[in-house]
Amino acid sequence: MRRLLASLLATCLLLMMLAPVALAADGGEGVYGETNDKVVTNVGFIVIAFFPLLILVLSLIQWRLEKRKDLRLAAKRHRAQAAEWRGGW
Repeated sequence: MRRLLASLLATCLLLMMLAPVALAADGGEGVYGETNDKVVTNVGFIVIAFFPLLILVLSLIQWRLEKRKDLRLAAKRHRAQAAEWRGGW
């Protein structure tokens, strides 16, 4: 646990030290290039659309897993009631 904590701390410190270098490359211009209000607005709309879609996808995955669990438990109850699965003579 101590090694994990020490390596996590060292990684965080390294990333914090390298962040200004990454942001200052090309005179402060990012990977996308020069941005204006339209670009910032579009990115904002993408972020607004992303989170509801993420919630929808994760909810559908959870619903499907719950459905599988319910089917598995129903099959287990059915097997417990069936005479051929009870054992004995």
